Amino acid sequence: MRLSEFWRLMDGEFGAASGRHLAATMALTELGSRTADEALDAGESPREVWLAICRAKEVPESRWLGEDVPLRQDRWDG
Repeated sequence: MRLSEFWRLMDGEFGAASGRHLAATMALTELGSRTADEALDAGESPREVWLAICRAKEVPESRWLGEDVPLRQDRWDG
């Protein structure tokens, strides 16, 4: 998972402002009591940080991959 995908998932689940606040302030026990921002800055994979947030916030597994995003049509046009 790329960092951009991490932020897309955060924005989709929590909203842009709340997601940024959560990443900056919520200590994640699973990641050594670091915030998501701290863990990412330390080189933790965005996927592991995202999953730690999902578990800590009790996000249903059905939403761990985020909402379906339609493919851009121009990617498939010849």
